[in-house]
Formats: sequence, structure tokens, C-alpha cells
Amino acid sequence: MSLTTAKRFTIAEYHRLAELGFFDENDRVELIKGEIMQMAAKGTPHSVCSTRLYRELFKLVVEEAILRGQEPIIIPDDSEPEPDLVIVRNRPDDYLEAHPSPSDVLLVIEISNSTLKYDQDVKLSIYAEAGISDYWIFNLVDKHLESYSEPYKDLQGKFGYRRKLIFLQNESVTLPYFPALVLDLSKVFSG
Repeated sequence: MSLTTAKRFTIAEYHRLAELGFFDENDRVELIKGEIMQMAAKGTPHSVCSTRLYRELFKLVVEEAILRGQEPIIIPDDSEPEPDLVIVRNRPDDYLEAHPSPSDVLLVIEISNSTLKYDQDVKLSIYAEAGISDYWIFNLVDKHLESYSEPYKDLQGKFGYRRKLIFLQNESVTLPYFPALVLDLSKVFSG
């Protein structure tokens, strides 16, 4: 009996596949730990939360940083996730030369219902390993915001975040790196 191992791709190989037309323009895929993963379809609650969140963050962030939606971030050497929203440092070229890397990222945001467990386990571990300091999950199942900070590596080599705070849908939360910017969650979560 022989065991086969799935092919793992580097970011360069993933980009080359895209250049060669391996993916259809409408394919929703991302590279996670060398594997090309199909992204889940978005339901109405996800879309509404995303629209509201983008609108509120855009009003808050204005010129302080760049708000990116469903755009790749590079996590060397084998991941290129496309989080629902990311707040990244301002850069004169608006990341024309290259997608943001972990040192550019101020906050990663996922909006989760059917992908909740995946976002809490796989994505959380990837973002923590990359040293991304703040990760938020808009948990549509339990209708609250999960705020993770202080990435660490445990003695078994697993990555996670030391701090997890829960913010209820009627509360407000301060944006990381911007102590004067406060997001009213009641304007984001649907009723």
C-alpha cells in the first residue's frame, strides 16, 4: 500500500497557476498552508454584516490606514488568505507592488457563520504564526465579536492568541492602533 501526499504550493507557484488561467475569474479560492482552498459561498447575513462593517470602518479609518475587502495578504511562504476585511498601514503605492505582508497588517477581520470553526482554528493559527497582532471574528452564529490579540507559540509548536475578548452586539470596541476610533457594533450586526 502506498500513501500519497497532496501537492503543496508556494505563493509563487500559486500566482503562476493564476497567470496560466488555471482558475476561472469567478473562482473563490485562497492558498492556505500550501493548499488551494475553495472559499465558502456568502449567505445574506454574511453579506449584510460585511456591507455594514465596511461602511462603519470606512467612516472611522478615513485617511488613517487602508481598508481592504476580500483582498489577499501574503504570509510567507505558503499562504495567501483573503480575509473579509483587513486594515493595513498606509503606503504611497496602495500596495500596487505587492499585497500586504504581516508587518503591514493592523487588523484582520473574518465574518463567520458556516466557516466559524475553520476561522477559529485554521485561520487563527495562520494569523498568529505570522505575528499578526490583532484578529477579529464577527461570529454570526452567536452574534458577537471575538477579539484576539497577543500571538504566541506554545511548547508543542502550536500558534494561538493569549487574549480573547467577547464584545456583544450592543457594545462598542476600540480599533487596535487607533485608541480614538470606536466601532459601535449595533451598527454592524443585523437585528
